[in-house]
Amino acid sequence: QVQLVESGGGFVQAGGSLRLSCLASGSISRLAGRGWFREAPGKQRTLVASISDGGNIKYKDFAKGRFTISLDNAKSTMYLEMNNLNVEDTGVYYCNIWEPHGDYWGQGTQVTVSS
Repeated sequence: QVQLVESGGGFVQAGGSLRLSCLASGSISRLAGRGWFREAPGKQRTLVASISDGGNIKYKDFAKGRFTISLDNAKSTMYLEMNNLNVEDTGVYYCNIWEPHGDYWGQGTQVTVSS
């Protein structure tokens, strides 16, 4: 069973930065894709950035140039570096792993950006 634990969320002023971490435990397939999603108040959960099993990285338009997703396999940790944050970035951020055997989510970490 794969378990994911996010951390690194918090309160930040507009223009500030945060780095989110997602620690994975359990047996993860080499065919796994990984990503960060967010859920803003009153809105659906949406993809922020992803890394495919082949290492291909994609960002949603709102994240391009501001957010960086990375993976440290030695630490079983995925990161989301977020810079130049704005109030629209407020929400709960979730990490996700999808693989042939299942789809796994963390509990989420709250990010609040004040103007």
